[in-house]
Amino acid sequence: MIIGITGGIGSGKSTIARELAYRGYAFYDCDKRAKQIIEEDQLVQFLIKRVLGKKAFDGDRYNTAYVSKRVFADPRLLQELNDIIHPRVYNDLEELKNFRDSRGATDLLFVESAILFESGLAKLCDRIVLVEAPEDIRIQRVMARDYHGNNTPEIREQIQARINAQQTFANLPPSTIAIQNDGKRSITELIQQILSQL
Repeated sequence: MIIGITGGIGSGKSTIARELAYRGYAFYDCDKRAKQIIEEDQLVQFLIKRVLGKKAFDGDRYNTAYVSKRVFADPRLLQELNDIIHPRVYNDLEELKNFRDSRGATDLLFVESAILFESGLAKLCDRIVLVEAPEDIRIQRVMARDYHGNNTPEIREQIQARINAQQTFANLPPSTIAIQNDGKRSITELIQQILSQL
C-alpha cells in the first residue's frame, strides 16, 4: 500500500515522514529524489538552464537558493520548472510501484510531497495523509529551519510567497487522514493516529 503524505510548507510533514522512516517504514522522499534526478540527468540540467539561466547551477551543483528565489516570485517560472521535474519523479515512483506490485509487496510505502496532487503523484497512492498547521506556526518553523531564526520583513515576505505558491488542499478524497500538527500533540501521538487509520 502506498501512502501519500502532503501538506503546506512548515506543516511538519517531513518530520512525520522522517519519523516513519526511522521506525522502519519504507519511505520515498520526492524532494530528495527530484534533486538526485537534477544532479544525474543532463537533459534535465539543460532544460532548467534554458528556463532559469546558467546561474541555476553553481558549477555542477544545483543552486537551490537562486532557483527558489526566482521561481517562488514568478508563478510562470515555477510552472515551467515543475513541468520539467514532475514527470520524471512521477515515472520514477510509477516504476517503483509497478516493481512492488509485481513482487506482491504488502508493506506500507510512505511518499512525501508538498505537491502530491499538482504532480499527479496522488494517483499512485492508495491513501493520503494531510498534515496541517496554523499559518503563523508554519512561518515560524520555516524561519527556524531555513533562515536560522532570522525574522525580517524580507524573510517573512519570501516565506509568504512560498506559502502562496502552494495549492490549497480542497476537495480531498474522503479517505484522507487529516493530521493537525500544531504542537499540542507529540509526533509519536500523530504517528499513532496515522497508523491506527490505515
